[in-house]
Amino acid sequence: MFLTIGTDLAGVDAPASDFGFLLHKNPARPQAIDVTGGSAHVFYPEATAERCTAAVLLEIDPIGLVKAGRGKAAEGFTLGQYVNDRPYAASSLLAVALGKLFRTAMNGRCDAHPDLAVRPIPLEVHVPALPCNGGADLTERFFAPLGWTVDARPVPLDPEIPAWGDSRYVDLRLTGVLRLADALKHLYVMLPVLDDAKHYWVGSDEVDKLVRAGEGWLAAHPEKDLISHRYLAHRRYLADAVLERLAEADGLELAEETSDEGSVSLAVERRTTVADVLRELGARRIADIGCGEGALVGELLKDPMIGELIATDVSARALIRAKRRLHYDDLPDRQRDRLKFLQSSVTYADERLAGLDAVVLMEVVEHVDPPRLPALADSVFRAARPAAVVVTTPSSEYNVRFPSLPAGKFRHPDHRFEWTRAEFRTWSQQIADRFGYTVQFRPVGADDPEVGPPTQLALFRREEAR
Repeated sequence: MFLTIGTDLAGVDAPASDFGFLLHKNPARPQAIDVTGGSAHVFYPEATAERCTAAVLLEIDPIGLVKAGRGKAAEGFTLGQYVNDRPYAASSLLAVALGKLFRTAMNGRCDAHPDLAVRPIPLEVHVPALPCNGGADLTERFFAPLGWTVDARPVPLDPEIPAWGDSRYVDLRLTGVLRLADALKHLYVMLPVLDDAKHYWVGSDEVDKLVRAGEGWLAAHPEKDLISHRYLAHRRYLADAVLERLAEADGLELAEETSDEGSVSLAVERRTTVADVLRELGARRIADIGCGEGALVGELLKDPMIGELIATDVSARALIRAKRRLHYDDLPDRQRDRLKFLQSSVTYADERLAGLDAVVLMEVVEHVDPPRLPALADSVFRAARPAAVVVTTPSSEYNVRFPSLPAGKFRHPDHRFEWTRAEFRTWSQQIADRFGYTVQFRPVGADDPEVGPPTQLALFRREEAR
């Protein structure tokens, strides 16, 4: 299998052959390393002052791959582990080779030209035979959001017999102005993702690999769910862990930093406002759904009148962090007896949450895909049916007050949407009418006369419970 990456270093006051310094591979000396089932070679078809191209040639021995325990037989076809496309098509084998050959470049280091390593440079990538489970359009969906111009042409099964149609392979060319480290990380992740197959066992260590390679771009990618699930061999628990860690590393909510007046963080103001609403309700049995790291739970534990507090999250990792943050194991017995942690999804009915005084969804709904919102409403308002529900969510109209937030961007990379005040009121009123609740709205944070508050709150009360 074969891949080239080249540049003319246009706009950079350096000869194109300095590209070799960035890759840490001398253009005058071909190099090779051993990889699973074969060997990987790096050489330069061209290395002049005007243009430099590095080529990676991966030679795979199917028999060696099987002996290494990495071959996979096709069902009903024993020879499939020996006769397959692995020696010829870009796949996880090539991604692993890129990681070994260009590890230092992928980390963004270049002692000889440190200024060049941090600069976006013009790059061209060519992968002549890339298996693409999803068609050529999928390459556009994966690479275009990262700044690449994508030219993916389906490879016909047989050029002499057009009636046979196209194969599952594409001839991929990428052009763009990016940091070399970023480009290599994109390829490292996307090659096995497009192939939708890996030649080795996928375990928890792959989570760390994807987090490292995806840092800075994957959390904000519109296809991050599909990319994560494919990279991790469709093991949902691993993909969920990646998405959670990327969200932490790449984008804390802008609105969490400071309020409009800069005195109290909006996060604190939101928690105290919700706690005040719950005290106003006189709620004694409360569930914080989507509790995250337990910031609201910690606030509510201060109230001795709350007799039962349930913290739920779909992520087991988040619950572990919440326990650590709250020093759960060190709490007095009386405090621990009041607090319960449950792994639960907001879009599925959970009988353990039925009949409470109040349920809180603080900055949760915007993390749910819109088609799943009816399921959220059903699980909370019909199945759990608490006496009251408190919902907070960002107001998209207020986003213009954040100078560092680009136009059209959400406050957090994991947000699926952000509602205007009118949209939130419409959704809330429909929910109230459908499930027999009344609803009232309150601002959280400074109420801007033009764009309203940064956070909007809806208080639902079950009609027969009033």
